Amino acid sequence: MAVVTDQPGPSTVDVVSLREATKAWFLISLQTFGGPAGQIAVMQRTLVEEKRWIGQQRFLFALSYCTLLPGPEAQQLATYVGWLLNGVRGALVAGILFVLPGVVALLVLSGVYVAYGDTTLVEALFLGLGPAVIAIVLQAVIRVGRKGLTHPVYVALAVASFVALTFFAVPFPVVVLLAGVVGWVVGRARPDLAGSSGRVATDDGPPPLVPDDALHAERPSARRSVVVLVVGLVLWAAPVVAAALVLGRSSTLVDQGVFFSGAAVVTFGGAYAVLAYVAQQAVDVYGWLAPGEMVRGLALAETTPGPLIMVVQFVAFLGAYRDPGTLDPWVAAVLAALLTTWVTFVPCFLFILLGAPYVERLRHNRTLASALTGITAAVVGVIANLALYFALHTLFEETRRVTTGPLVLELPVVGTLQWAALAVTVLGCLLIFRRGWSVLRTLGACTLVGAALHLATVAT
Repeated sequence: MAVVTDQPGPSTVDVVSLREATKAWFLISLQTFGGPAGQIAVMQRTLVEEKRWIGQQRFLFALSYCTLLPGPEAQQLATYVGWLLNGVRGALVAGILFVLPGVVALLVLSGVYVAYGDTTLVEALFLGLGPAVIAIVLQAVIRVGRKGLTHPVYVALAVASFVALTFFAVPFPVVVLLAGVVGWVVGRARPDLAGSSGRVATDDGPPPLVPDDALHAERPSARRSVVVLVVGLVLWAAPVVAAALVLGRSSTLVDQGVFFSGAAVVTFGGAYAVLAYVAQQAVDVYGWLAPGEMVRGLALAETTPGPLIMVVQFVAFLGAYRDPGTLDPWVAAVLAALLTTWVTFVPCFLFILLGAPYVERLRHNRTLASALTGITAAVVGVIANLALYFALHTLFEETRRVTTGPLVLELPVVGTLQWAALAVTVLGCLLIFRRGWSVLRTLGACTLVGAALHLATVAT
């Protein structure tokens, strides 16, 4: 069994300087395209493989915990790792920077859409990003699977999770719950396979700065938990309460603040799991936008950095612009977008800062470790499923849902294959796998090629 040691952590000494960490998180934030699969891939490559700030098993453990929470798991993973490296300051820096480029980009694109009703030129610039991310995600799935699945039992569990999600449309929370149960059963039968004491795949490079078996120095306490909970709840509610006092309860901003606050705590399984509900309420109940516009908003969110749940910012922008109340339409739209972003992501920080110290202490609890080891294996299958979903919707304009008995498949409409996207995907794979290019360099090259192909298509 591995020896557990207390590692000086962010509560005493930063693992890396906050300045260096901030620079790294900023560069990561510029690469967070492709939904959760792409975002996890970027963090895997940067934090685990290149900088060696965190070990593979610690990274997967943190990801397993984040998949249990409502909200975007990739942003919560960044917040968790930021906390491991630099405490509360690091968590805030990592979590905020992770979403900031997407907030700015989608705010600008929402304004362009409202002003001109079209974002074709902007989308041309992003055409190469999605296909390039497919190559990055593919690399991450291979590497995470090779390093994280350390026994045939867990390989089988990852495959089973992928099959359940992809071919039978089993709800995400059910897959995670069953994986935890299987992990617990395996841990009871084979204690040597559970948690951090299990076999770890051979890892190249120097030891990580945050060892897989070290405890975090910031210890949980009732006083700390109460402070975090009270401060978090006050910050979460304050903008909505202020809007109600200034604009009245019937204001669109208040309706959006209340609605998206509720949506933030039911988004288990990522953005795709809750978008159907958001679309139905925003279009049919509140009338904030037209049905086709929800699709356009999702397309913009998929082509900009940050979590896909950022589409709610587009929804809020359009809804407040069209029903601004006593405010100027543009002022109302910007305030609504920022308010919605606030109530969507503040809970993410609350969940991590409140729960992470306890989870860290429980990592070496054999029962919990067994369950989380099973969830970790399932997460590899989840990433593969997200990668397939993203690839289908990037390479094909249309997909169709086929149901045959228990089978529920999403198949591409072959005739809608986007040849330009396929060409950029092949280029991205060549640059990543054959030439060994960095993520940023690959994204830059694919963006230029994608834009050129789009302009050539329009010209003809």
